[in-house]
Amino acid sequence: MAAQDLPAMHTPFENPKFIFFTDFDGTITMTDIPLSRVLVLGPFAKSPQTDNIGFGTELRKKGNRDVLEGTKSFRDSFKEMMDSVKLPYNQCIDYILKHIKLDPGFNDFFKWSLENKIPVVVLSSGMEPIIRALLEKLVGPDAKNIDVISNTVRARPGKTINDEGGWEIVFHDPESGFGHDKSLTIRPYAELPAEQRPTLFYAGDGVSDLSAARETDLLFAKKGHDLISYCVRENIPFTVFEDWSAIKAKVQEIVAGKITVHEAAQKGFEEYKKGEAGVNGVAH
Repeated sequence: MAAQDLPAMHTPFENPKFIFFTDFDGTITMTDIPLSRVLVLGPFAKSPQTDNIGFGTELRKKGNRDVLEGTKSFRDSFKEMMDSVKLPYNQCIDYILKHIKLDPGFNDFFKWSLENKIPVVVLSSGMEPIIRALLEKLVGPDAKNIDVISNTVRARPGKTINDEGGWEIVFHDPESGFGHDKSLTIRPYAELPAEQRPTLFYAGDGVSDLSAARETDLLFAKKGHDLISYCVRENIPFTVFEDWSAIKAKVQEIVAGKITVHEAAQKGFEEYKKGEAGVNGVAH
């Protein structure tokens, strides 16, 4: 695919030297209340006894384990989770807007990225109407400069999306076991000729990011989350972040030429070996 056919090579900036791709749910949003968890568990769920509007904590955790162990696709696990939510879609949006917060460092990072002509592209396994509504509320007018590539939603037969049990998720890549195969968006940028190819970043936290993990020059994996364990097992370079202030600091160093993406990734693996990545285990 040619550069002129790739949106982030032209919008909001022409021929950028860097592009930042990122997950949304649990990465840009606060860790303890990502979108899917709020819908399925309720905003402050800590146990199966907590009131919720979906199938609850234990089934969600089992679904994540099944994906990591390869016994179920992320697409099928996530659809089961979303199908358990019967709340009308307009109420889902209101519910999310009431309870979700962004990582406090994201807006500062995004402002800096605009000033330095670095496009930010959200690649999400969530649903675009909810993500757009959140960005408009929490980022403001500049949210129009964030490209969002995600799943969407449709009405079930004989219903509207705003009926009880009236909506279902529509996957961006239904033939893929990921539902939304984020690698399909990133790879054409990675395959550009060297003289055109920007440096590519990605930030993520969990099982929805497995397809994207190999595709960029530097992967930011959230401390204490499933993505780190996967990267270590599959020997995928990464660096650890706790919040977007850490991402901003690292990207600033790379943009300024103070550190390379390879050096940053090596540091991430060293943090894991020292037990500083927030996950248990020994590097293999």
